[in-house]
Amino acid sequence: MRTGVATIPLDYGKCPYWLFERMKRLARGIVLAIVEEFGIEEVLRRLSDPVWFQSLACVIGFDWNSSGATTTTMGALKEGLRGLQSDLGLFICGGKGKTSRKTPEQIQNWGEFLGWPMEKIDKLVYASKISAKVDSNLIQDGYQLYHHNLIFSKSGQWAVVQQGMREENSTARRYHWLSSNVRDFVEEPHSGIISDIKVKPLNLTAKESRENKEISTELVKEEPKTFLKDIKLISQKSDTLIRQQRIPGFVEMELKNVEFHWHPVLKEKFDLKRLEKTIFAAHFENPENFEKLLSLKGVGPKTIRALSLVSEIIYGARPSYEDPSRYSFAHGGKDSTPFPVSCSVYDKTLEIMEKGIKKSKISKREKIEAQRRLKSLA
Repeated sequence: MRTGVATIPLDYGKCPYWLFERMKRLARGIVLAIVEEFGIEEVLRRLSDPVWFQSLACVIGFDWNSSGATTTTMGALKEGLRGLQSDLGLFICGGKGKTSRKTPEQIQNWGEFLGWPMEKIDKLVYASKISAKVDSNLIQDGYQLYHHNLIFSKSGQWAVVQQGMREENSTARRYHWLSSNVRDFVEEPHSGIISDIKVKPLNLTAKESRENKEISTELVKEEPKTFLKDIKLISQKSDTLIRQQRIPGFVEMELKNVEFHWHPVLKEKFDLKRLEKTIFAAHFENPENFEKLLSLKGVGPKTIRALSLVSEIIYGARPSYEDPSRYSFAHGGKDSTPFPVSCSVYDKTLEIMEKGIKKSKISKREKIEAQRRLKSLA
């Protein structure tokens, strides 16, 4: 099973009521079939797989490759399971637009309903907030988040499905998380990523960016005036390649008139007054690591970019500019790429989908149509 990111065309409009009602019933049937066969944690694993998620959207009747597949499918799941949450032990929080900002409140409400201690609720709220901050700040790919769902079980396991839009090329990108795969929130939390479109983002989740993040944290913890002087210097000399080596007692600087190809934010003009205020506030908090720094209020994409820029140009800690998205397949490929097809897993997936279709409370004709869509994916 893979988790990660999917890039899809940006779509506008609203799902028709008649279709959404049928999607709710069909989605509910498929989830109930998975729970019956594998248990509740399997639902989280499957929702965190971008390919399986896309297949689910196809089977329940929505467009196969539009941004609405995310928002409508998650909406259908949330509404389809309404009233069954406590019995199933599966809870879906958040949604699109303003509803996404209600995720922490909804997590807390369900946590209190379950009688959880505040510490357990806070951990889940933190997972929701930090996953959104990571995909907005550490993978700076030009996609603005507008949809966020956190799905969790009674045991406290969780998955995140969130989506950003990029209007300039009319695409949306979907990010998938699974708690059991996350070892570090700020270093490669997505274990598998799928995308049709490649960009050149500032990718601070990559292992190659570790030193850059460490230096960024130290820049905040030490005297902020040093960092502010450096970013001002870079802003003034943005058409040159700057190298500065700090040695106790003196500073050695070299300015070369060489075109700087590989830093996408080099010529960005920072609001130095606002940046100064943010850096001093962060310095006061004395974050122990980069994750703590990222989680601070007010630390957003521009602050992260500025810190990364100074860490690279002044201290030589180059971050990654590789797009973390890559093709991923739920069941492997015919030429064994990225791994051989597992016929048993493939057949079991089809069997569960088929079982879900039969369990759903839709008409016979609608079940036949859903089965046809499923066969078209096989």
